[in-house]
Amino acid sequence: MWTFLIAGALYGFAAGAQPGPFTAYLISLTLKQGFRRSLPAVFAPLISDSIIVAITMLVLFSVPPQLLRWLHLAGGVFVLYLAWGAWKSWRDYKDTSATEISIGQSVIKATLVNLFNPNPYLGWSLVLGPIVLRAWREAPRSGLAVVAGFYAALFGTTIIVMLTMEFARARGPQVTRALIAASAIVLAGMGVYQLWLGMLFRG
Repeated sequence: MWTFLIAGALYGFAAGAQPGPFTAYLISLTLKQGFRRSLPAVFAPLISDSIIVAITMLVLFSVPPQLLRWLHLAGGVFVLYLAWGAWKSWRDYKDTSATEISIGQSVIKATLVNLFNPNPYLGWSLVLGPIVLRAWREAPRSGLAVVAGFYAALFGTTIIVMLTMEFARARGPQVTRALIAASAIVLAGMGVYQLWLGMLFRG
C-alpha cells in the first residue's frame, strides 16, 4: 500500500509544481484576495476531477482526440478571460480588493479552469487511472492510497505556492500590483498557448 501511496504523492507533487492555468489562476487570486480567502479554491479539483474521472472511465481511458481539441480552444478563451480580469485588477488596483470576489465565485472559476484544462484528462486516462485500477485490484485500500497520496501532495504543493505569493503580497501594494501584472501576462500567455494548441491539433 505504501508504494501506491508514494506513487500517488509523487504525481500529485509534479502536478502541483508544474506551471499551468489552474496554478496561475490561484496565484492571481491570492495576490488579489489574500491566502485565506483564496484557500477554498485550492480544493476545486475535488469537484472537477469527479467529472473528469467519469468521462475518462466512460471512454475506457482513451480520451477522444476531438475532445482535447475543443478543451484547448475553450480553455484558451476562458484563461484569456481570467487574464483580462487580472489586468483590470492591476489597472484599478486598491488595497481593499479582497472583497471583490466571493469565495463561491472563486471556487467556481477554479473548477472551470480545471475542467477546460486537458492535462487532468490526460493524467487520469494515461497515468493515474491505470495506477488506481491496478492498485484497487490488489486491494481497495491500495487504490484509495493512490488517490489520497495524489490529492494530499497536490493540495500541499499548491498551498506552498500560494503562501509564497502571500508573503510577496505582504511586502506592500507596489509589489502586489507588480505581481498581479505579471500574473495577468502569464495567464494571457497560457490562454494564447492553449488556443494555439487547439488550432494546430490534428488528432
